[in-house]
Amino acid sequence: MKAQGLILYRVASLAMATCFAAVGLAFFAAPEPVLEWFNRLSAPLGLPPAPVQAGSFFPVLALAYMYLVTLLAGLMFKRPGNPLFPILLAQGKFASSILSLVFFFGRAPYLICLANAVIDGGIGALVLWLFFLQKRCAASWPTYP
Repeated sequence: MKAQGLILYRVASLAMATCFAAVGLAFFAAPEPVLEWFNRLSAPLGLPPAPVQAGSFFPVLALAYMYLVTLLAGLMFKRPGNPLFPILLAQGKFASSILSLVFFFGRAPYLICLANAVIDGGIGALVLWLFFLQKRCAASWPTYP
């Protein structure tokens, strides 16, 4: 189980790092088309479109956040025995999810906020599960490359 757990942990970590990097680059390179795509899906659901502003500072913040979560997931892959990385990643994803729900219900009922809440909440739960897997199995897992 320990070897299988390590393989699962590392595969999931590498997949997350790859996806986070791709999403971060997409948000940075083409933030308007991403928001416009969500806005096209919003109308049939009865939700208002999110504002789309070219040159906004938010893509920079999104890229910085995605860099950080990519780094944490990459470090989980590289140093699977270190318990700090999954806890930090789960905290970041849960914070993003909760804040997205606060914005969705409090002042910005946009589909992108709801989608982010669900996706990041799910990722946070996955990472928390990986953390508990690590606690059960990681006595022999490497903490440094």
